[in-house]
Order: sequence, then structure tokens, then C-alpha cells
Amino acid sequence: MSNPILTLEDVAKSYGRTQAVKGISLTVPQGSIYGLLGPNGAGKTSTIRMITGITLPDRGVLQLFGEPQREEHQNRIGYMPEERGLYKKLTVRDQLEYLGSLKGMNTAALKTAIDVWLRRFEIRSWEQKKTSDLSKGMQQKVQFILTLLHDPDLLVLDEPLTGLDPVNAELVNEVILELRGRGKTIILSTHRMEQVEQLCDEIALMNEGSIVLAGKVRELKSRSGRTLISIRFSGDAGFLTTVGEEKLTILERTPNEMLLEVKPPERPSELLQLLAPHLDIQKWEIVEPPIKELFLEAIRERIETAPITA
Repeated sequence: MSNPILTLEDVAKSYGRTQAVKGISLTVPQGSIYGLLGPNGAGKTSTIRMITGITLPDRGVLQLFGEPQREEHQNRIGYMPEERGLYKKLTVRDQLEYLGSLKGMNTAALKTAIDVWLRRFEIRSWEQKKTSDLSKGMQQKVQFILTLLHDPDLLVLDEPLTGLDPVNAELVNEVILELRGRGKTIILSTHRMEQVEQLCDEIALMNEGSIVLAGKVRELKSRSGRTLISIRFSGDAGFLTTVGEEKLTILERTPNEMLLEVKPPERPSELLQLLAPHLDIQKWEIVEPPIKELFLEAIRERIETAPITA
């Protein structure tokens, strides 16, 4: 098992009377992609700000690279905040050169890195354009280059796909996987569950300042114990509204695809017999629950077990 690059033990953070992070513990292995997930206000950004040294915990232990957090760690971290911080009047190259120099890069190494990443993200022809002249997607790619320009060991990415079209979103995902292949560690905070499914090795799901579910993605899915069926079909599926929740639950639905949960004691074969007379079924597959369903299930369980207060 690889050594942890980040460890949090009973870490908490408050702002006035608001407790944003309520004593969380997690471990991020080196060379992994770790998803930090949850709804708005869950405590993700507050956690990220502590990891990156922007703020300090009120209590608890935070270790980076196997030692207590210290200022020198900043040059080993690349942070891409959700709120972008580009200089609108600087050209792309001037911006990269200036911010890269702040990370202590020498001129030759900086020039080489800029050239490599401008080509990789297919924006070399835009290097003399001012940031204000770029589309949101182009600005997002420049921000991503700034995050990894100094070759950090740990990258913290907060909503990295914002403003990107599907082609460029796929390019960013490819680069993230390449970085992991080179031994880099990535902490990924995103609302895009498809990105989590595609990339993450482990996840921590936060809600109201606490971690409600954490672990390796494959293990969390396999131990859920739920039977889910993905189908692609043609025909009118309206009759399912009369079947009743005792047999199945429709979790996701588009005009020609559905994700169904089979309720015990019903079996998948019985569900197929129920659907076959009404629909032309083109695909039928027993699937693991998506991350979104694991999260919703964890939230429901937390609400149901919460103590009742007067």
C-alpha cells in the first residue's frame, strides 16, 4: 500500500458560530485520485482551504508528505480554486511566466514547461492573447496549466471542468489520469458524478461538515447490497407508475433509458418478465449503484438516525 500524502485527524474549522468542518478524518494515498464530494455548504471548500494552507484548522492534526503541515509545502502543491484568479489584462504567456516564477521556477525550466503545456492543451496560438479576450473554456485551460506548471506532487482541483465543452473536458480528464500515472496525487472536488465514476480511486462524501461515507469506490459499490438494472428500450414505459414501489424504484429516467432498483423479494428475472410484454428492450444489465445513489443513501440514513431535538 502506498504511503499517505495527506492525513487529517479530527480536523475542525469554524467561522464565527458556524461550524463548517466538524472533526473529520481522512487519508489520501500517494499516487491516487481522491474525490472530495458533497452538496454546496457541505464543508468541501473549507477542507480544501486547510489542506492548501490558506486557513488553519481550529483543532486536529493535518499532515502533508508525511510531516506536519508547513509553509515549504506550498511549492509541492498545485491548487485550482473554483473561483478563478487570472489577471485579465496579461497575455496568456506573460501570466504563465509571472505566476510560474512565483513558484520558484528558473527561466529555462519555466519556458520549457509553458511550451509543453500550451501544446498539450492546444492553445499555443493563443499565447499572446489577453485573458479578457479568451472564452471561459480557454481561461479554464490556462488556469489548469497554472496549477500544474511547477510540477507539483499534490494537485487540488476544485470543479476543474467548469466552462469546458465535452471535448476539452475529456482532454482534462486524460491529463489527470496521465498525472496519476506519473505518481502524482490528485484531490478532486466536483459535482460531476460521471467524472468521479471515471477517475476516482477513493472518495469521501461530506454533508453538513461531516464525512458520511468514505472508502475505495469499488468496495463501496460492491458492499451496497442493492440490485440495480440499467435498461435501454423503445416503447411507452408509463405503465411502470402503476407497478408500485414494493417491486421497483425508478432512480433515473430518460425517454429511452432507465436505471431501476429491484426491491426484495423481487428478482431481476421477474422484473424482465414484467417489462418484456410492454417494451422493446435493447439492453438489460445488472449494474453497481452509481456514486450519486451511494451518496443519497448515506444522507437518508444519516437523517433517519439523527436524534430528534426539541
